[in-house]
Amino acid sequence: MDLIQHLPAGIEPAALWGFVLASILMEITPGPNMAYLAILAVGDGRRAGYAAVAGVALGLLAVGLASALGVGAAVAASAWAWQILRWGGVGYLLWLAWDGWRGAEESPEHAARGSSLGRFFRRGLVTNLLNPKAFALYVAVLPGFLSPQHPVMPQAIALSLIYVLIATAIHAGIVTAAGTASKALADPRRQKLARRILSLMLVGVAVWLAFKTAA
Repeated sequence: MDLIQHLPAGIEPAALWGFVLASILMEITPGPNMAYLAILAVGDGRRAGYAAVAGVALGLLAVGLASALGVGAAVAASAWAWQILRWGGVGYLLWLAWDGWRGAEESPEHAARGSSLGRFFRRGLVTNLLNPKAFALYVAVLPGFLSPQHPVMPQAIALSLIYVLIATAIHAGIVTAAGTASKALADPRRQKLARRILSLMLVGVAVWLAFKTAA
């Protein structure tokens, strides 16, 4: 209850917990973040996965703040801007899938030498800046939990921060679980197979995203 008391005026307890539930359900639904983070944790380890989680969190926060300032609504209202965002996200996911498939050919030692945590952080960031699903949540879902009788922007920013915290916790859990599974894939052949399967799944997510966000 102390948390609720510190929230901006207009966010009622029922609305808050409803938004928390909606955020959890959206994040546990398979999507770009879940597939990409699983690929990273299995193929490159937990440290790479956690670096990507940090990038994802920053991307979600940036999209949330932009939506609170009206940018998200403007993008959603512009057909050409939405299509650029949509196909940019789909194309980036396909590129990540190809990179994961190609990376399956590398030995773990070579992959480790050629990778840096900053690289994974940047990929997590870009994945969410080009993620229409994130804009859809902030533009289509979040406003339903705001009270028009009070200043809207403080409410939107507070709920955006709550969503980022929930998403980050779930993403970190995915990386932890996938990283544990990677220990059972110590055999290079098994790891190669796992990376390729996950890369194909990421292709499926890209196709799903293209249809899901179609006008």
